Amino acid sequence: MSKGRVTRDHILQTAFSLASKDGLDSLTIGQLAKASGMSKSGLFSHFNSKENLQIAVLEYTGEYFTERVIQPARVAEPETIEKKLRLLLRNWLEWNQSFQGSCMFLDAWRDSSDADSPVRQALAIITRRWLDYLCQQVEKAKQNGELKPELDTWQFVYRLYGVYLSSHLFRSLSLETDEHQRFWLGIEELLNEWRV
Repeated sequence: MSKGRVTRDHILQTAFSLASKDGLDSLTIGQLAKASGMSKSGLFSHFNSKENLQIAVLEYTGEYFTERVIQPARVAEPETIEKKLRLLLRNWLEWNQSFQGSCMFLDAWRDSSDADSPVRQALAIITRRWLDYLCQQVEKAKQNGELKPELDTWQFVYRLYGVYLSSHLFRSLSLETDEHQRFWLGIEELLNEWRV
């Protein structure tokens, strides 16, 4: 790996750490330069703008999400799609707990007001990739006879995501246990409704 790539990876790791604590929108070139032990001009040469930095951090975070959430479920090769979904969901919950503050993706959605901005577009691509992956798993479960064939896949994923967001909010209000009991109850109810 080239020295430039090593430096860029170090910057992105540091930026990820800062943004996971304070939010992507709060990330500045000056703050990141100080935290990564670089000059502002040295850091700026890697990204050329705050917007490019934010996009690079989102892309880095998307890759990290795949490593932490999706890849372990692929490697485990669960015997059913439902077991794979449960593993994905467990990894997703643990992913959220890996942040010092709250989920960077959720914070970025909340903070980004311009729907046409490149940052928002990058965020949309990463989020859509995850939603599409969840849909693929639901479709496989339908094809394997684990879930009812008449199930509306997107509606299922919509409800699944709603359970996740609700758990996230309830946990921030100390209304969700460390074991995510409300989350898992919501998932169980959803699966019971559509399981064959």
